[in-house]
Amino acid sequence: MHIEPGLVAEGKIWLSYVTAAGAGTYALKLAADAVRERGLGSLIVRSVLTTALVFAFFEVLPHHPVGVSEVHLILGSTLFLIFGLAPAAIGLALGLLIQGIFFAPFDLPQYGMNVTTLLVPLFALTALAGRIIAPNTPYVELKYSQALALSTTYQAGIVVWVAFWAFYGHGFTVENAASIASFGAAYMLVILVEPLVDLAVLAAAKALHGLKGSAIFERRLFNAA
Repeated sequence: MHIEPGLVAEGKIWLSYVTAAGAGTYALKLAADAVRERGLGSLIVRSVLTTALVFAFFEVLPHHPVGVSEVHLILGSTLFLIFGLAPAAIGLALGLLIQGIFFAPFDLPQYGMNVTTLLVPLFALTALAGRIIAPNTPYVELKYSQALALSTTYQAGIVVWVAFWAFYGHGFTVENAASIASFGAAYMLVILVEPLVDLAVLAAAKALHGLKGSAIFERRLFNAA
């Protein structure tokens, strides 16, 4: 997970419940939209896949504590491009929850902060995608600059939210600011990796054109909007 225990005192953690409730409500709305568009079965399958991947991202891929939190390779933009917005949001929330329940129960009080930190940047990424990707462009045709913009938006959003929780919890001290800066500098290195992963996965999907129309993947992956 991202937010370390004790970063926000128990008496102030209520705010994370509010932000998580807002993000969760919007995710449920997205899930309902996805069911109307492609059916419940498609949403369940894609959500199971994203949940398994997110769990692997947290537990299998390298992660290191830096400053106020940990640096993870979460690949939020990859999940969005391959499986769609609602499954990506569900996978991030459930993968994070499963990781906390079975491997890091001491992190569960921070779940509201962590899920907010993961979901809100995903929603921002989606808004950006609608502006920089032409309606007639399937995701398998994305350019590096577009993948970089999506990744930067997601990872920068995570850094901003972690910084917010750190300042909210410990105030605007020099030591706290330095710790946040070291985390942000380390985390932004993920931007060097994620766009390349996005393009590699999209290239693989393009080669497997027989999967076009599959309920497992985001419809926009192969088809124009």
